[in-house]
Amino acid sequence: MTTFLLNRTRVELAPIDPDLTVLEFLRQDAKLTGTKEGCASGDCGACTVVVGEHTDTGLRYRAVNSCITFVHSLAGKQLLTVEHLAETGQLHPVQQAMVKHHGSQCGFCTPGFIMSLFALYHSDVAPEREAVLNALSGNLCRCTGYRPIIDAALALLEERHGDAFSEQAEAIDAELAALNPSMNDSGVGFWQPRNRAELGQTLAAHPEARFSAGSTDLALEKTQQVKELPALIDLTGVEELQQLSVDDAFIHIGAALPYADLAPALLADYPEASEWLDRLGSTPIRNRGSLGGNLGNASPIGDTPPLLIALNAEVTLGSQNGQRRLPVSELITGYRQTVLADGEWIDTVHIPRRPDHSTLRAYKISKRFEDDISTVCACFYLERDGDTVTEFRAGFGGLAATPLSLTDWSQALVGQAWSQLDIDAIAADLASRLAPIDDVRASAQYRVTVTANLWRRFHLESSPSGVITRVSNPGAYHHA
Repeated sequence: MTTFLLNRTRVELAPIDPDLTVLEFLRQDAKLTGTKEGCASGDCGACTVVVGEHTDTGLRYRAVNSCITFVHSLAGKQLLTVEHLAETGQLHPVQQAMVKHHGSQCGFCTPGFIMSLFALYHSDVAPEREAVLNALSGNLCRCTGYRPIIDAALALLEERHGDAFSEQAEAIDAELAALNPSMNDSGVGFWQPRNRAELGQTLAAHPEARFSAGSTDLALEKTQQVKELPALIDLTGVEELQQLSVDDAFIHIGAALPYADLAPALLADYPEASEWLDRLGSTPIRNRGSLGGNLGNASPIGDTPPLLIALNAEVTLGSQNGQRRLPVSELITGYRQTVLADGEWIDTVHIPRRPDHSTLRAYKISKRFEDDISTVCACFYLERDGDTVTEFRAGFGGLAATPLSLTDWSQALVGQAWSQLDIDAIAADLASRLAPIDDVRASAQYRVTVTANLWRRFHLESSPSGVITRVSNPGAYHHA
C-alpha cells in the first residue's frame, strides 16, 4: 500500500505497477491534466510538480520531475500540481505574477514554471536573480525568451507573503508525519525499506530487484527505452543512507541523500565545485538525484565520479554480512559495471576534508549549460608546498567506457615546480592517453582536444597571476 496526500486528499494505492510514474498517475488515473508531458526524460520541466515532505524542521516543498519519479516514492508525502494552487476562484500569488508580467504565451510549459516558482516561493532564498535562474534551471520555454517569467519571479519574491499553504503548513506536516510508513511493501514488486537491516532483508529476499536512489536515470529505461521495471527497491527511505556528517577527516554522505542536501557541506570545503554542482542536472534533478545513484549507474558520462576521483574520495559498500570500504576510483569496472557483489549496496561516500594550500577545478563541457549530459567532464586537484607540487590528481568522464584517473600521468607532476612545467608537453602526453569514441555529442578528436585544453586552463587558473579564463554574464539564462 502506498499512501500519500494529493493536495489535502488522502490517497491509498494498491496494487500498482512498481514503475508507474507520477505523471502517468496524474494524467491517466487522477485525471489532472495540467501537468504536461514534454520530453519524458526530466529535461524540459513541463511535468514539474511539487512534493511536500515532513522534516525535522517542518514541512518542506521541492520541485521534482513527475515524468521520472515513481508513484511509490510518494509514500508519506504530499503531491501538489498546478490545479491545487488557486482557491475559491482566486489565483495563487505565483499565478497572479505570471499573468501580470505576461509570463505565458502558448502555455504548454506554464504549469511547470508555476510549480517551480511555487517551490521557490516557499523557500527562504533572497529575492535575487541568481536564485530565480537556479530555481528555473529545469524549465524550458520556446515562446517568451524567459524575461517576463524572470520578471514575474523577482516581483513575486519581493512581495512574498503567506498563502493558504503557509497557513496550513503545521497541520499538513503533522498529517504527513502520521502517514510515514514503517516499511512500504507494495506486494507487487516495490519495496521501500526504512533502515539498513530492512534493506539487507529485502535484498536477500528479492535479489532480482533493481535499486532506485532518485530514479533520475533509472526511470529513463521505461520512458525512453520502453522497458519494464518489475522489481524495485527504493533506497531513499533508508534512514542511514540519508545521513550526512562531518568530522576532521571526511565529509560522510549517505548514498541516497539528494544532491540538494549534500551541497552545503561539499561547498563549504570546496566552493570551486559550485558551478559543477549547478550544472549537475537542474534543481528538480538535484532534488531527487544522489551520489549513490550516479555511482551505481556506472555511466561513463556520469558527472560525480570524475570529481570524487580527483578528491580521492572513498565509498563504503554495505551488506547483511558487514561493510567494506574502497576508493571511488576502484568502484566502476566497466561500462555500467561495478565491483558490487550480490547482496551489496552503495552505503556511504566519504570525501576528504580540504587541506591547506590546495586547488580544485571541476569543468563540464556540454551543449546546454544546464540540465545536459557531459561531452567531457574534467576535474583537477592540486596541492603545493610553495611552488612544488606535492599532490596532483585528476578525474575524467566521457572519454572511455569508465571514468578515468590516469594516475601515471598525474603522478608524473608530483615533485615538479608548478610554474616551470612544460604545459604543452603535458597536454600532448594527456592527449596521447585518450581514446574516446565518436557519438552524437562530439567527435573523438573534439573530446581529446577539449580535455587537453582543460588541462591548460587549469594550469592558467592555478598560476600566481590568477588568469581569468572565462568571460561570463552571471545574469544570463544559460539554457535558453
